[in-house]
Amino acid sequence: MRKIKLIWDFRGEAGAKTAEHHEIHLKEYIAIEKLPLNITGFDILNDMHAIAWMVVTDEHMIQVRNSLKPHRGELYEG
Repeated sequence: MRKIKLIWDFRGEAGAKTAEHHEIHLKEYIAIEKLPLNITGFDILNDMHAIAWMVVTDEHMIQVRNSLKPHRGELYEG
């Protein structure tokens, strides 16, 4: 089954802190919805751009996309 990395972009000086905090909410969502994968993270790309992300399977992608409105997604190779 494919794994998809859903990504939320945060820009500006507070982007890194916002992405870090957003990951907490992603973990909470996974627990509430009892999703089978628990892969999340945040990455600081540069001083003005950070991302928070979570990995879902095809089976749960539509549900999560519609609920949490990620900015983009990509195939997860992990």
